[in-house]
Amino acid sequence: MQSFQDRRAAGQRLAGLVRHYRELPALLVLGLPRGGVPVAFEVAQALHAPLDVLLVRKLGYPGHPELAMGAIATGDILVLNQEIVRHGGIDQPPRDAVLRREQKELHRRELIYRGQAAPLALAGATVLLVDDGLATGATMEAAIRAVRSQGPAHLGVAVPVSSAEAAARATALVDEFTALVVSDNLGSVGQFYDDFSQTSDREVCMLLAQANDKR
Repeated sequence: MQSFQDRRAAGQRLAGLVRHYRELPALLVLGLPRGGVPVAFEVAQALHAPLDVLLVRKLGYPGHPELAMGAIATGDILVLNQEIVRHGGIDQPPRDAVLRREQKELHRRELIYRGQAAPLALAGATVLLVDDGLATGATMEAAIRAVRSQGPAHLGVAVPVSSAEAAARATALVDEFTALVVSDNLGSVGQFYDDFSQTSDREVCMLLAQANDKR
């Protein structure tokens, strides 16, 4: 099984598959915090492109937070996995409680990562969304919808690893999908990394500052 030393190493390898983006106009690389930012940093550096974040939060199934029943993104974007919601029989109150908690966390991260700075303008741009991997794909779908609402000229997704199901969902929604590994039997994204320790807010802020300082 192909594996990556850590997220930054995965980003360096992923950058080799998306080098053609350097030829596209008004290129912006957006990392999905927190784990997607170290990957996106390496991609942005290789492409000599600006780096920013797109704030997205997974909506964990009540009692089983590792299972995504949906996701939210900046711009009041809400994506629900209707199959999980329907078959799981999730009542409205616990579902709403998860939504409120994640909306609060989304706002907190916006203040930490961006402060009062405005996000990069996406209208008419070439946007490359980067994460550390896709399992259900719900989080990335919310990110895609958030970006699409701003009218980019070209929208791509690049990840080191993806489940086959998530890859198919993303491919149908973007202009170009890129992954180093697409697995039919993906148990978890973390199994493809030697070091999959949690990315901290501090590391996200450090990488964003470093990327901006170099431009």
